[in-house]
Amino acid sequence: MILKEAIYHRPHRNWAYGYDEHTICLRIRTQRHNCTHVDCWAGDKYAWEQTQQFHPMQLLTSDELFDYWEITLQPTYQRLFYCFRLHAENDVVWFTDHGVSSEYTNMPWRNFEFPFIHRSNLFAPPDWVKDAIFYQIFPERFANGDASLNPEQMEPWGAQPTYTNFFGGDLVGVIEKLDYLVDLGINAIYFTPIFLSPSNHKYDTADYFQIDPHFGSIETLKELVAKCHAKGIRVMLDAVFNHSGRMFPAFVDVLENGEQSKYRDWFHVRSFPLEVVDGVPTYHTFAFSPRMPKFNTANPEVRAYLLNVARFWIEEVGIDGWRLDVANEVEHSFWRDFRQVVKSMKPDAYILGEVWHDAMPWLEGDQFDAAMNYPMTNAIWDFFVRNVVDAKGFADLIGNNIGRFQKQVHEVAFNIIDSHDTERILTLLGGNKSLLKLVSLFQFTYMGTPCIYYGTEVGLDGGFDPDCRKCMIWEPEHQDHALFAHYQQIIAWRKQHSVLRNGQFRFLHAAPQSPVIMYERFDEHQSIIIAINSSDETSGIDINLSSRNYQCLRTGVQYPSTTETINMALAPYDFLILVS
Repeated sequence: MILKEAIYHRPHRNWAYGYDEHTICLRIRTQRHNCTHVDCWAGDKYAWEQTQQFHPMQLLTSDELFDYWEITLQPTYQRLFYCFRLHAENDVVWFTDHGVSSEYTNMPWRNFEFPFIHRSNLFAPPDWVKDAIFYQIFPERFANGDASLNPEQMEPWGAQPTYTNFFGGDLVGVIEKLDYLVDLGINAIYFTPIFLSPSNHKYDTADYFQIDPHFGSIETLKELVAKCHAKGIRVMLDAVFNHSGRMFPAFVDVLENGEQSKYRDWFHVRSFPLEVVDGVPTYHTFAFSPRMPKFNTANPEVRAYLLNVARFWIEEVGIDGWRLDVANEVEHSFWRDFRQVVKSMKPDAYILGEVWHDAMPWLEGDQFDAAMNYPMTNAIWDFFVRNVVDAKGFADLIGNNIGRFQKQVHEVAFNIIDSHDTERILTLLGGNKSLLKLVSLFQFTYMGTPCIYYGTEVGLDGGFDPDCRKCMIWEPEHQDHALFAHYQQIIAWRKQHSVLRNGQFRFLHAAPQSPVIMYERFDEHQSIIIAINSSDETSGIDINLSSRNYQCLRTGVQYPSTTETINMALAPYDFLILVS
């Protein structure tokens, strides 16, 4: 019997959306393993009798509780009437806009409707992001290229980081290391904040129109961006628009003049005077930090100021995108205005929001192009790091994430395994570099855009902030060259095979109580199968090669198509990657 309570579909968001001007994607949810197959009955609203047709849906993904079915259609007139027919072994039910029934009522007006594919409604992130390999740089800790910019109080490069110390990293240092990044395979850089600020992390901005003098000047940034572009590298800056720093002039004026300040409504003041009472400021801040007062982005003057910041750095320097700090704490209407400004200046600029949870409200085409994919990060940590889920549990977590979003969202999701806000991945893995190779392999063969946190590729470790913000390792004798070569290889594979950037994703094996996962990236032209053994014991895996001839990317060994299942042994912390 079909469990009717589990059936879900709505004609919007990730359940019914336009992929492009000609294609409509439809999804429906059913209880896991409850339905044997699902059909979509679709046609034109104004010519139903002539155009109605059954279309078998494909199982897109599954999570712990549900199956998600999908169909893509290209209706002649860019509109669609549709409903669903669900099959179990001894049961058939229909699902229309009027609910679930055992028989179809032959009343087409009760169908779901996709009225029209409007170009302005399409979620269309920049195409170049699909091909991007990002590298996150914390400028103060990456490379010191100009000693004349050094802070007065500076620690020796490589000393223990604290919340307040400085090491002299600057933008000139990045310019000098661009060939290193090109050699690695990087074609996009994400910089944490570079604007004037008293801190080493720069998330407490004092002036949004000035590069911090310890990093360089606007001219330095122009040179950096120009040289990056000449080498095929895009540049994304960090925008801190949720809050300013304590030294931001408007906030200084409120501190000095209180209720009489003309900037009093630039911030969320609960009561005057501005002070900290029992550890809580009398004004809203980021977290409870008195150094980071929260902007009132509903104020037209604040909105105009911040939108001008977004406009200025694209127009003046030619940056390629903005990463938006604490994006979920800023009102949606501001981000809608932000998108219009940014896209009017540079239509293919990448807008990335920092959202740690379900980011769907920001990913409907009117605000962000992508969000930092922490749901994927947490799934990776749960399986490879924390060992709190087995292979099936990992597949369920990834499946749930796949079911949440439109295809376009997954194609440009910002996939990280660590960052300046987390422990470094090598530390999380207890120093196990073999396991790090597996984690990074999944990151680079999954849907979305991978990002390397600076130094991971040469074995840089570190605990929570500030330890995760250590100085980059530049001494060759202290770098892990084998790990670097591994990153070069997986980057090369991703660039060589478009199916790893644009193809569909599905798990082929993810059993309970198993440390082995096997999944496939595929399209109509190619298939790549990846098997990963995350344990310290040898594990066998059964592989079906009935449809294509495959070659092992690591060894070159050929595997011809066969109807027999092949059992292969995976050594501890090893992987297999086959390409058709």
